[in-house]
Amino acid sequence: MMNQYPLWKYILVILVVLVGSVYALPNLFGEDPAIQISGTRTVTVDQETLKKVEATLENKQIKYKSIVLDDRGILARFENTEIQLEAQDVIRSSFDTGYVVALNLAPATPSWLRSINALPMYLGLDLRGGVHFLMEVDMNAAITQSLERYKGDFRSLLRENKVRYLNIDLDGDVAEDTGHVVLKFRDDAVRSDAKKVLRQEFRNLDFKDKDDEKYFYLQVSLAAAEITETKRFAVQQNIITLRNRVNELGVAEPVIQQQGLDRIVVQLPGVQDTARAKEILGATATLEFRMVEEEHSAQAAVKGRIPPGTKLYKERDGEPILLKNQVMLTGDYIVDAASGIDAQSGGPNVSITLDGKGGRIFSNATKDNVGKLMSVVFIELKTDKKMVDGKEVKVKRKVEEVINVARIRERLSKRFQISGLDSTEEARDLALLLRAGALAAPIDIVEERTVGPSLGQDNIDQGFASVIIGFVLVLFCMAFFYRGFGMVANLALAMNLVLIVAVLSMMQATLTLPGIAGIVLTVGMAVDANVLIFERIREELRNGLKPQSAIDVGYGKAIITIADANITTLIAAVILFAIGTGPIKGFAITLSIGILTSMFTAIMGTRAVVNLAYGKRRITKLSI
Repeated sequence: MMNQYPLWKYILVILVVLVGSVYALPNLFGEDPAIQISGTRTVTVDQETLKKVEATLENKQIKYKSIVLDDRGILARFENTEIQLEAQDVIRSSFDTGYVVALNLAPATPSWLRSINALPMYLGLDLRGGVHFLMEVDMNAAITQSLERYKGDFRSLLRENKVRYLNIDLDGDVAEDTGHVVLKFRDDAVRSDAKKVLRQEFRNLDFKDKDDEKYFYLQVSLAAAEITETKRFAVQQNIITLRNRVNELGVAEPVIQQQGLDRIVVQLPGVQDTARAKEILGATATLEFRMVEEEHSAQAAVKGRIPPGTKLYKERDGEPILLKNQVMLTGDYIVDAASGIDAQSGGPNVSITLDGKGGRIFSNATKDNVGKLMSVVFIELKTDKKMVDGKEVKVKRKVEEVINVARIRERLSKRFQISGLDSTEEARDLALLLRAGALAAPIDIVEERTVGPSLGQDNIDQGFASVIIGFVLVLFCMAFFYRGFGMVANLALAMNLVLIVAVLSMMQATLTLPGIAGIVLTVGMAVDANVLIFERIREELRNGLKPQSAIDVGYGKAIITIADANITTLIAAVILFAIGTGPIKGFAITLSIGILTSMFTAIMGTRAVVNLAYGKRRITKLSI
């Protein structure tokens, strides 16, 4: 008989409806103010930590809804934000700085839904509030840093091979890709030996001889492929470092992605302290460990008599100090850092852990210097704004200061402490930056936007209102023009919205304002298929076909047209997703999901309802 589905199709439709309803359900329960407690690489969060959190809150008579331990750490839920902020202060004062205590909003989904991994969608920056940064990577600084590393490598390699040189320095314009390392020699034979040694080790560099009346020079430049790779690495490494720093800030669902050749977009939903976020994300702090030059006077160096192989620095109290040029260790080998209080001096300190290679380097360097003074140099690149010819320009300056000088009492290994910091806040920030790693190249914040939580809520309300208004208008029009069949289409449209939300939730996608626009567009487009089917049924009825035949022909012959229209739109949406940026991707993904779900509900879903209503019986009239 016509207009009958096999049993498995009815079961499939019912199953999809049930699963979609269950996985869309978590979005109705809202969120709880929460605190996320996680450990660093050397501190683990376990059951003992959980018991300590519970005891701390109970002693202070702070009520909590629940405290659970999962793979991300401890999550404590509270009734409102006032209790949440009070609990944050108590926990931070009770736990050492090896733990990251971050404010969070945790889904208030019932446990039975969480047990089947039914979770709500994430809300993007424009809906939840937060901060948006557009950062530009300083490519010139990346090339300069690469040349500086080569300069140090050349010096070490030539010394190992006992090749005597007069000087190694940087020359040329990095911005014009003409920067290079210049080695100075007294005779051509030594230069040839140096070139031979360097070429064996550095095959990806360009070597060129240059002479004057007195000296012989070897100019070493980065090849074009090496420059391209250095710039690409700088952006990718900065993205990784920024992700690490954002993780330390405890931000849920951040967006960190490359834009163009040298820019990075960072979106931090839920972050309101923009000054703190800028300070942490843009900081370029690192450390260098150097031996103090004790045989010569720093006061004499201030007057201009700086001995070869040394460099003049200043301590934090302004006193000059003479350090050796050779760097014993850099912050690149640091794998963990935690701030604390020094037991002897009572001042803030940072405990540092090196990786295996760094531990070996530091052990060998301190082994031969027991009893001598070693310094810790804090290096930070800052950006100042100055007026030049009536225009505001950004000028970078490198700040180097000696934060600690101590005598090496014994051979040091991969774990040690540094002190001499001004405050516990500085120690905490320095530890955070060292844990997250140094930026491969400095970054400038070229654009900053802040979305307040109230504006985010307004966006949600307006977006939700637009969906409701569009949905109600479509319902009214379909019921008015197609009567009973229109109500069937309305039922399918409602189910389509549920399925869109369910798919976004199952994917744990981030819903943005453009995403809501895609849903609104889908609401209008979803009934197109039913309009085509219903008009075809009307046409067949006018041509004299019986109602059962008209239904069968209407659905059968309209499918090709519906498929063509939806596939072309889907192709456009896929292209938008592939080449678009964040907001466009949000629009494209909801539009794509809406097209696929509407194909199911508008064709298979409505046909199932129509078959149940009109199949297996003789009819003379259709409500269409």
